Amino acid sequence: MLRVLRALGLAALAASMSLVAAPAANAETTPTPVGGGSGIVFQSNPGSAQPAYEGCTLTAVGRDKAGNLVGLTNAHCFTDAQGNKQVGNSVYLDPAPAGTAFSPASPGNPDLKAGPIGTVTYVGTPNHLLGGGPEGLDVSVIKLDESRVAPTDTIGGVTIKSIGAPPANGVRMCKQGHSTGLTCGIKLGTHDIWFTHLIWTWAGDSGSPVVDGTTLVGNAWGVQHSSSILDVIDELNANGGVGAGFHLAY
Repeated sequence: MLRVLRALGLAALAASMSLVAAPAANAETTPTPVGGGSGIVFQSNPGSAQPAYEGCTLTAVGRDKAGNLVGLTNAHCFTDAQGNKQVGNSVYLDPAPAGTAFSPASPGNPDLKAGPIGTVTYVGTPNHLLGGGPEGLDVSVIKLDESRVAPTDTIGGVTIKSIGAPPANGVRMCKQGHSTGLTCGIKLGTHDIWFTHLIWTWAGDSGSPVVDGTTLVGNAWGVQHSSSILDVIDELNANGGVGAGFHLAY
């Protein structure tokens, strides 16, 4: 009889342990919210025996006409010094909190334990504002893994509810970047195929969403320049493939 009671006690203990452990397993597989302003990390020298990592910021998360969950960021994030485009590169989340203009976060710290959240499927023409070369809207497309991430309309101090054209000159806009967080400034005007503003950005903020209220109007790529999100979408539609027909996922 004592042996039976002991066996029953061990069985009950094992059952209770399995019940306790179950939520932890589920928590590990719960998709992480990502959206415009989320920090991403990638290997800048893919295939190297000594990996080096850099960071950028997602412009927006949405779906294309095929239903793929995709993220947008800058093309120069995935273009090496020789001009090679790193289509197929794996993308990771940066788990560190966003920094501020006075205390920037250090980009390039991937969550390797969690694994990649997506793969680069398209790299457009970088802006080439400072280095010379063809002018581009500086956009890349990342096909996201829905088992790992889920779209959200709010990251940090920015909420994205719609997509629209850049506002009139003098209108205050803001961006949410992984390095310097929420910064704001007025729209100044246009420069070639881009628009200009007084919004502060730093290394790692590349790709940050520029918003007028809750309307996404552009992707920041540095030196107070951004590309119109409507022009970006036109480029993706003309290219076809993953990213064509981009619209917000929420």
